[in-house]
Formats: sequence, structure tokens, C-alpha cells
Amino acid sequence: MPPEEMTYTCNASALDEFIQFCRARQYERFMLICDVNTYAVLGERVEKILHAQDWQVRTVMLQGEEVIADEEYLIQVLMQADAEPCTYLAVGSGTITDITRFCSHRTGNPFISLPTAPSVDGFASLIAPVVIRRFKDTAYAQAPVAIFANIQTLCEAPQDMIAAGFGDMLGKYTALADWRISHLLGGEPYNPAIAERTRRALELCVNNADDIRKASPAGVLNIMDGLVESGICMMLNGNSRPASGAEHHLSHYWEMVLLQEGRPAVLHGAKVGIGTFHIARYYEQIRGLSCVQVEQLLKRSTLPDRQDEILKIQAVFGPISANIEREQQRFLDMNAEAFSALKADIAAQWDSILEIAESVPTAADIQALLEQVDAPTDITMLGMQIEKEAEALQYGHYLRSQFTVTKLGRVLGLW
Repeated sequence: MPPEEMTYTCNASALDEFIQFCRARQYERFMLICDVNTYAVLGERVEKILHAQDWQVRTVMLQGEEVIADEEYLIQVLMQADAEPCTYLAVGSGTITDITRFCSHRTGNPFISLPTAPSVDGFASLIAPVVIRRFKDTAYAQAPVAIFANIQTLCEAPQDMIAAGFGDMLGKYTALADWRISHLLGGEPYNPAIAERTRRALELCVNNADDIRKASPAGVLNIMDGLVESGICMMLNGNSRPASGAEHHLSHYWEMVLLQEGRPAVLHGAKVGIGTFHIARYYEQIRGLSCVQVEQLLKRSTLPDRQDEILKIQAVFGPISANIEREQQRFLDMNAEAFSALKADIAAQWDSILEIAESVPTAADIQALLEQVDAPTDITMLGMQIEKEAEALQYGHYLRSQFTVTKLGRVLGLW
């Protein structure tokens, strides 16, 4: 679906507009996806106004201490599907939206997003992050035909969820820089217009951080607008590249650690915000290198041994190591000639790399922005051991194949 055909509204009359939209589209049969919390916050209200129209509603209330987009919960929804067309309703935040996005797509039905918190930038995305056999992967699905965000519901969302949305948006600083580096050194397609739209969405949130922390209607509208615009940029690009880079790889690593330990996953945006702080430090290190220093580092740099890399992946990732190896295939298969060409390219493009690095705020600036909205700034604040920060920085890049500042630093022998 082209982005211009997606309806988005965030105001006090969003639910009235939702009913008008459904009536105009002749949507009269619905599957409402929620969990216990989001049903109480908004789902029950939506259910009642649909029944008042004499429309059919099947509510799937996902049970469990923590709902995640994995096989268990995807199947819970798919088991309720039948052959009759219906419109899926995602009443919730990121996880509920991803589950609904995936299941509605696989059953050939449209879906509408009814957010309960401005906590992630995935509302308008085509992509559903899902966990399959404890490996977090990306499944292509579909964007909602509409997003109706009730401003009062969003303003009443828990503060940590609003702060998580802000953290997810801060990740665009490093994601956009990583995208440009990957284009410069890896030939990855890059769209300047989409990148600029993403940057404007980021600035909208940063410039209104105080109002966002207060959860005022104006602040919540700004964060929601920024999150939806980021999702639209992913939709336009056909993947998550405008919004996700090395900072998200750290978040994915921490999420997988929590899954393996059988612990509740922390809010995605909270982890992304902390990841952005660490990747901003990497960019600071890059900015501090002169051309002479880079040449010296590249002379000493040698191609990582393929078998050593595979053994490391197997030791760290255990049962999901085969997935990781497939993800890293192009790097594992790199020969000495290709590695030498990459090093020559880095040396030749160093001035451009420095210009890209300048676009990323300092780690201190990122920390100050997180503190401004009362967001966590290190993983101990999320109940994780501080050692997991170093582990994520060392191994998180294996989770995705994109060339990022982390991969650049590995070639240079910085970390």
C-alpha cells in the first residue's frame, strides 16, 4: 500500500473517525488483538463502540505475564482465524502491532492500528520483528490501512513507554550515519530524500523533549507524529534501514539474552536509547582519528580467520548460531583480495567518513537527551548486568549483515 493511501490521525476524536472510516470502507467484521492491559486501557471501549454499530467482533486477548511476537503468540491469533474476510485491529503498542501485522498479512486481511502508547516507530512499518526459535528476525508483512491514535489514551500511557518511544527516535542519529557508511563502503542503496524525512522526524522529537517528558497533548502528538513518520520512511524504503543500525543490534542482543534467561524483555525503545549512547561513543572515536592514524591502523589490520569467526559465533550464540552464520555469510566468505579492497576504500573515503561521523551527537549529548525524558541510560537500570554492555558491543554486530560503524571499527582494529 502506498504511504499516501494510509490514513493517520492523532487527536481527541480519533475513535469517532475510526468508526467513520470503517463505515466508509464497509468494514463490518473484525478481529481485535490485545492483551489484558491494552484491553482495559482501550480494547474494551473499542469493542463496545463496534458492537454499538451491530458489527461482528472477535476479541483475541493474549494471555501471559509478557506477550512477545514469537511462535506461541502468533499461533494464538492464527488459530482464531477463519476463511471469512475481516479487518484486524491492533489495540496496543509495538508487540501487539507486530503480531497483528504478521497475522493479518498471512491471512490476507487488512489491519488498523489503535495505539495505546507512543513507544515504538513500527506502527506504520511494513516489517514485523518476530522471534522464531529464540532468534529475532525480520518478517516482511504489511502496513496498516489506517492508524487512529486517541490522544487522551496516549497521554495516560506509562511514562517509561513514552520515554521508550523517545529512545527509539534517538536511534535515528546513529542509524542514519550507519546507512550512509554502508552506502559509501558497501554499496548499499541510499535514499537522501527518505533519510532527510527521517531526520526531520527525529528533530521534531528532540526539539520537543520537555513536552514529551510532561506527556502534554502537544508533546505526545509530536512524539507520535515522529514515530509514525519514521515508520512511513521504512515503508518507502522497503526495509528498516532508515531507522535501524548498530544501536538496534545492541538492543537485539540484549533482548536475546533476556529470552535465553527466561526473563521479561525490556521495552525496545529503552534498549535502543542505551544502544545509541554506546554507538555515539564509537562515532566519537572515529572522529578522533586522523588520516595518518587510519593508514597505520589499516596496515596492521588482517582478515579475520573464517573458522575462528564461526567458532566464536557458535560459542556465543549456541542453538541459533546457524542463523547467525547465514546472516554473516558475505563477511565470512570475504577473501584477502576483497578485504584489501575494503581497506583501500576506507582510506580513500576517510574525509567522507569523518563528515558522516560529525552528524552524530556526542555520547554525553545522547545521555543528556535520555535524562531529559527520564529514560534509562545504562542497562543496569533495566535490571541487567553491566557486563552485558561489553558483550553486546563485541557480539551484537553479528546479528545483522549491514555494514555499520561497528564493522568499520573491527576492520580498523579499534574494538
